[in-house]
Amino acid sequence: MAKAAHFDDIDVPGETKKKQRTPPKKKGMERVLDTIERVGNKVPHPAIIFVALIAIVMVLSHIFYKLGASVTYETINPDTHQVEQTTTAAKSLLTGEGLRFMFAGVVQHFMDFNAVGVIIVAMLGVGVADAAGLVGALIRKLVAVAPARALTYILVFVGILSSIAADAGYLVLIPLAAAAYLTVGRHPLAGLAASFAGVAAVFTVNILIKPLDGILTEITNDAIHIMAPDRSIDLTANFWFSAASVVMLTIVVSLISDKLIEPRLGPYTGEKPATTGAKLSPEESRGLKFAFWGLIGVLVFFGLLALPPGAPLRNPETGALVGDSPFMNGLIVAITILFLVTGAAYGIGAKTLKNSVDVIKAMEKAVAGLGSLIFLLFIISQFIALFTYTNMATLAAVKVGDALEHAGLGALPLLVGFVLVVAVLDLIMTGAIPKWAIFAPVFVPLLMRLNVDPAAVLAAYRVGDGPFNAISPLNAYFALIVTFAQKYQKDAGVGTVVALMLPYVIVVFAVWIALLVAWQVLGLPWGLG
Repeated sequence: MAKAAHFDDIDVPGETKKKQRTPPKKKGMERVLDTIERVGNKVPHPAIIFVALIAIVMVLSHIFYKLGASVTYETINPDTHQVEQTTTAAKSLLTGEGLRFMFAGVVQHFMDFNAVGVIIVAMLGVGVADAAGLVGALIRKLVAVAPARALTYILVFVGILSSIAADAGYLVLIPLAAAAYLTVGRHPLAGLAASFAGVAAVFTVNILIKPLDGILTEITNDAIHIMAPDRSIDLTANFWFSAASVVMLTIVVSLISDKLIEPRLGPYTGEKPATTGAKLSPEESRGLKFAFWGLIGVLVFFGLLALPPGAPLRNPETGALVGDSPFMNGLIVAITILFLVTGAAYGIGAKTLKNSVDVIKAMEKAVAGLGSLIFLLFIISQFIALFTYTNMATLAAVKVGDALEHAGLGALPLLVGFVLVVAVLDLIMTGAIPKWAIFAPVFVPLLMRLNVDPAAVLAAYRVGDGPFNAISPLNAYFALIVTFAQKYQKDAGVGTVVALMLPYVIVVFAVWIALLVAWQVLGLPWGLG
């Protein structure tokens, strides 16, 4: 994307001075990113790309199957917490069994792709809030009360914290951040990129305990017990490192956005909202008051269902609210209800929604707008299901892990090497839990023998599993980000998003590794207790 062009005066014979457009000279990094964007956007439609990848996987799976490729390794069963000896062999999609799996499983593969249901459910509530005008009013209210220079930092920080609500950051915060930037006259894609980096690239850490922490901690303890049955870590084992990472990466991501990404994008020349910079009208202010009381009502409702001992949204066996509980497992439903109620309340107060029919039409419009995305997610769901069936990702993970284990490296180089391996494999195996179930029983005991704290190994895994989420084509929400980008730049494609996110990935990855190394060398406490 070119920056705003400059104009120079030149003398033209027989004419008055005219302005001639001279393109600004771009620096090396800008040229590289422009090339990435240009090449990336020339590739076929993402649906065609994934169809081609399915064909490639089919051929490769048959080759590995004929070669008898297999691996034997120890893994931790997340359900039984037992270390199991597992042998995994390559499976071909071109055998009778493979062809039956492809043909009979098309519908089930799509139904099992959780991202589809999550997006549709979330948009039911967000669509009402958007149609009523609540989203726009909230953004303008945020812009009015937040210092202009702090806007990026606030959005990135909230994006990092949004991992407590799993997918909500992708579905709610990222489009809101783009709209907030547009409201203050900044390029919306810069807001999109900054919030996407916070949500995806820093997904594995938080200053709050989130559901993923419980599962990762359990798998880590099961790996520890291979060597030390009486030793364990708790949920806060990475608290200090996570908190420091949140603070540092909020600053780093925000600086990248303000100093590199937004200058490269230049001024936004697309359609701008008529309400940019305007104060809230009396109707909008009244709507926000109604929305506030709607918010209070929703919080009280869920508080009664979740907070008292024995409440129905707590885990019926353990009584836990955080971790494996109906409340956390259905958090996206709570968020949908929150937006639905507050959006409807705002619409009543601001008189933008007249009756229940308007609410239903807002939901229908929101879901109808997802048509092209749902089609793409259908293709992606087939690819992921087929790729998982072949076991090629597991074979790659185990083989690379074995090579690193037997490389004879010292404790610190091995820790850094482990981060690099996790990061590379994150491009083809995005699930944090399956990878850790494979790596934990190998690297936790190995590094314990080298006097490395198991909490350090878990922290290293968090570093490796984070940044590349922002450019992984197997990220279930990557296609959604492309769709968001196209709202502000019609020709935006995969290349546009990759070029936007690559600087974040590179810098965040390097800085985060440096923090991990410094923490280990200085012997700082990884967590509480």
